[in-house]
Amino acid sequence: MDFSENDLQKDLRALTRKFCTQTLQPHLEEDERQERFRPEWIAELGKLGLTGLTTPEDLGGAGVGMSEAILVIEELARASLTYAISVSVTGLPQAILNEFGTPEQKRRYIPALAQGNAIGAFGLSEPESGSDAGSLRTTAKKSGGKYLLSGTKFWITQADVAEVFLVMARTGDPGAGGVTAFILEKGMKGLRPGKREKKMGMNASHTMELILDQVEVPETHRIGKEGEGFKVAMSALNSGRINIGACAIGIAKGALEVALHHAKGRKQFGQSIGAFQGISFLLADMATTIDAAELLVHRAAWLKDQNRDFSKEASMAKYYASDVAMEVTTQAVQILGGSGYTTEFPVERYMREAKVLQIVEGTNQIQRWIVGKNLMKDS
Repeated sequence: MDFSENDLQKDLRALTRKFCTQTLQPHLEEDERQERFRPEWIAELGKLGLTGLTTPEDLGGAGVGMSEAILVIEELARASLTYAISVSVTGLPQAILNEFGTPEQKRRYIPALAQGNAIGAFGLSEPESGSDAGSLRTTAKKSGGKYLLSGTKFWITQADVAEVFLVMARTGDPGAGGVTAFILEKGMKGLRPGKREKKMGMNASHTMELILDQVEVPETHRIGKEGEGFKVAMSALNSGRINIGACAIGIAKGALEVALHHAKGRKQFGQSIGAFQGISFLLADMATTIDAAELLVHRAAWLKDQNRDFSKEASMAKYYASDVAMEVTTQAVQILGGSGYTTEFPVERYMREAKVLQIVEGTNQIQRWIVGKNLMKDS
């Protein structure tokens, strides 16, 4: 595997960084304080071709591989985890529909999502169903040529601005085999966002309840067959875990950059603090673990692009990279000292954002369980 960047990858990275520098960063800190999300920035990213990276060109996407997509996600996260997650989550319905959707479903929903003209959401988790996703209670009762969906989804990113929702509901017996996937649209009667969570980070990204009160969903909005919803969801989450790993790399690199700048410029006892062994060793460990995590993320993306099994490697990449991001951002705050604990420097925000990456798309404990299960199966 050659992980040196080709011309396309360099161009995508440069294009994303330019957007972040010119558009995101001048408003980012204030938007975080005001909890303001800007859907128009997703539209701008869409015009640049950055919201449907792995979606085929004939469906409005860029048609590039996962190895290219993760570079864009990384650069977005380096500036704003809010918008990196937004692009990643909007990519989930695209990936699901591209793999499991009917030709009509693909034509109707994917182009708008891929071009940034619509925002997507993914509804799996519930109040009593997080890591044990197969125990979800939202029901989908068939009535003639439609289903009636009732229940409450939790932790739904951008539920208040999304136009297209991928929702998992129970059509059959208890357990994963009774779950079915559906496409819902904003404006459907009985579908509405509920409470918005107050979070320790990513405040511009609105994490919501999603209320389903006897939502009438035509049978044509079912994805795949009844009982295939859990397979659909897990397929999307495997790819999503690579994206979370890329988010972690972006945050960690951003924190290291700030810490290095500070270590070079901050003078104590007549020299830069980076010259002291205690600080230089911290910086060395930060850089080394970031490189190791980045290799894991790129390996998982490469395997996906080769159409090879990547489930175990995606879990490895996700949990290791997010653990590294948490450690690196914590050390960056330490290196900046009192300044690092203030909002004048971004490392405190990076540290708060890194924490959520150890939780979303399956907690890191679940990822370790997946890796262990695969090791036992393969031995």
